[in-house]
Amino acid sequence: MKILIIVDDYLPKSIKVAGKMMHELALEFFHSGYVVTVVTPDPDLKESYKIEGLDGINILRFRSGRIKNVSKPIRLINEILLSFRSVKALSHWLNANPHDFIIFYSPTIFWSGLVHYLKKIWKSPAYLILRDFFPQWVIDNGIISKHSMLAYLFRFYERKLYATADVIGIQSPANLKWFSEVNPNLRNTQLLYNWASPLVNTNNPKQIDIRKRYDLSDRIIFFYGGNIGHAQDMKNLLILAERMLIFSNVQFLFLGAGDEFQLVQDTILSKNLSNCLLLESVSQDVFTSILTQIDVGLFTLHPDHKTHNFPGKILGYMQVGVPILGAVNQGNDLKTVIEEGNAGFVSNAGDHESLYQNAVTLLNTNLRKTMGKNAKYLLDTTFSVKTTVENILHSLPKEKVLP
Repeated sequence: MKILIIVDDYLPKSIKVAGKMMHELALEFFHSGYVVTVVTPDPDLKESYKIEGLDGINILRFRSGRIKNVSKPIRLINEILLSFRSVKALSHWLNANPHDFIIFYSPTIFWSGLVHYLKKIWKSPAYLILRDFFPQWVIDNGIISKHSMLAYLFRFYERKLYATADVIGIQSPANLKWFSEVNPNLRNTQLLYNWASPLVNTNNPKQIDIRKRYDLSDRIIFFYGGNIGHAQDMKNLLILAERMLIFSNVQFLFLGAGDEFQLVQDTILSKNLSNCLLLESVSQDVFTSILTQIDVGLFTLHPDHKTHNFPGKILGYMQVGVPILGAVNQGNDLKTVIEEGNAGFVSNAGDHESLYQNAVTLLNTNLRKTMGKNAKYLLDTTFSVKTTVENILHSLPKEKVLP
């Protein structure tokens, strides 16, 4: 059986959690006996497309416009053109190499044209891994009006995206409930948590000693790694860092990119947050090596979210066995999952006192060790890539499952 995976960001170039997650998913299918091809854009290609391999996975890259680290108008145009450019570049290869099953990842919402084309020429089912509800979250956060032309444009492509999927995998019980209420006509949904593989070997050639490089010695490192954007509301963590200045053995380390990177940088300088270090994005290898040296994993979500994302970064924290400290929008069931698993503490976004008290509690070394072990166990039992593959395959007709 041949599986085609479509994602807008992929290893080895990707610095995003999504790229790493999709490679781990591809590897799990591959190790289970399936032939796996990944289709992904590459703005740096000179030719129209290129085929390469990584760990047994075939990667089919097509030339596209840049959709990362560019202005929002340019990103929008290039994302809208993703399907058109992929079909134009790859149609000959795709017609000559049919696959039995299509898996596509959102965000982005602009894959419907490519998926519709593939279903037409291959007659293959398609599974949508839906990780956030766009444009809902940008409307919730006041970035665009729900009655704006942009909102109507995004809603159009969102509906097309859902219509191309035979099954839609949604990342949390609360999100699944919300989606079903908003889209009562769509009954082809299932719960599909985020996933990660166990971290087998942390001794890679790109490992760096962050404690030595940044003179952190034996400090307790509270680490945030990933998107530093509006959806995260980074002020949550900056307020926490300011209150934690009274503890000389505490260090906050922020690493990533996004539209609030400058805000974080300016706040550190203006408030003289001597316990904070801000670093730009690094490769996945370096990121993993940094994870192995931290003590607490941080995450934060904007309080105005009406949907209930499970940030992919928490999987990295689980992989290395550190406790999780975060803030979520009201009603987000990630709080229940983490706290019932005794893998960390989760506050409601905006409840700065609770977040602070939880951070102080995690200064206890023995508690961090216990919660770190529980975090690893939670990964193995709830967020494993093996379980993810089983759930996806279970949605297929039985004759399609065997490799």
